[in-house]
Amino acid sequence: MVHGAALEKRSSRKRSVGSNPTLSARQSMNIDYADLLSRDPAVKYGCARRLLGLAREDPAQLYPRLDFFIGLLEGENRILKWTAIDIVGELARVDTAGAIDGLVGRLSELLSAGNMITANHAIAALANIARAKPEHQVRITGELLKVEHYSYDTDECRNIAIGAAILAIGSYLTSYRKNRLQPILSGGRERTLETLPGRRRSSS
Repeated sequence: MVHGAALEKRSSRKRSVGSNPTLSARQSMNIDYADLLSRDPAVKYGCARRLLGLAREDPAQLYPRLDFFIGLLEGENRILKWTAIDIVGELARVDTAGAIDGLVGRLSELLSAGNMITANHAIAALANIARAKPEHQVRITGELLKVEHYSYDTDECRNIAIGAAILAIGSYLTSYRKNRLQPILSGGRERTLETLPGRRRSSS
């Protein structure tokens, strides 16, 4: 039996995690990647949540394992794939080696995979890359604008994906050189974000 004092000591340690910047490194060391292969969903997806949390808090701790997460992009488990997509997007902030540059095309392919949830995760990851790597904003914007032409399970799913793409573009548009963006948005039809499908829907 664990005495009350011991429980309080453990609880105190847990509460201190968010306030100690060195603990993110310890957290990374304590994550067992083999848990992602566990047959116990609580273990498997609990590990996935911890990895995603760490990627958001301290992406440099996971960056050395980038190849591992790239491998998960090709896996059959959708939840692990979605987690990997999100993590790749978060790691763009610390990608000084340019390893994620080559993944823009792969993530863009997921936009047309027919699954709205997969597309939404890819949209968010591409937006993170666009913010971290402005040199890819022209290409990423063009890819996101193609979402309205893709087929999903229902029209509602398509509208949701379009709305997510619009919000994603808006998340980095403020730091974007609009004179370079306009030709992509216009497409010869004076197209603007305000005229995109889903924009009217979201503003109504």
